[in-house]
Amino acid sequence: MEKPEKQKNVPEHVGVIMDGNRRWAKERNIPTLEGHLKGYEKMRIAPDWFFSRGVKVLSVFAFSTENWNRSREEVNYLMKLLKKVIDEDFEELNKKGYRILISGRIDELPGDLPDGCQNIINKTKDNYKCTLNICLNYGGRAEIIDALRKMIKNNINPEQVHEGLVRKYLYQPELSDPDIIIRTSGEKRLSGFLLWPGAYSELLFLEKYWPDFEEKDVDIILEEYINRKRRFGGDGKEN
Repeated sequence: MEKPEKQKNVPEHVGVIMDGNRRWAKERNIPTLEGHLKGYEKMRIAPDWFFSRGVKVLSVFAFSTENWNRSREEVNYLMKLLKKVIDEDFEELNKKGYRILISGRIDELPGDLPDGCQNIINKTKDNYKCTLNICLNYGGRAEIIDALRKMIKNNINPEQVHEGLVRKYLYQPELSDPDIIIRTSGEKRLSGFLLWPGAYSELLFLEKYWPDFEEKDVDIILEEYINRKRRFGGDGKEN
């Protein structure tokens, strides 16, 4: 299947740290789990907003390796939402022509979630319209550690190690680096999201919580990106 052309000046790859579900619920005096449900509902529709504007890859931070430290009730609920994505939302995404990738330590997920994740990856692997990369049980340091472990297992000599080789051992080596990474909720840190691929990504921090994210925010993000001048630490030439 031929890949469609990317619209001019639109970032090819956007990363989103979907933050603020719990604070959104707290400010409304409703249970935390309702905040996660609202965040899940927003995650279902947000990819369409980005892809309809020419973005080809959307990476979303769905569950980090640190999130296991939350209460058992909250973790169990988040796992139920993830299973809902796998069991109920997958077919709709597939019909839209989206390729689904899942990045992280998938094998450590409970129950039949690992098999479910692999099933989604396999069934959408030939879809080239757009790519939704779900970072699940993901950590940037964990990704680098896992890459090093695989290199050691493959008996890579120190003299052979270079940036291109390390990239080949990351979770999704075929994806382009994210052009811009957005975090909602007002927090101004990456929290380990795409540490290696995002080394030169533009960063944008939105004050609103993820459940309040709207389609018009995508236009704000794209306009901000287009107006920035990317130099990548080189000779000062703009990109």
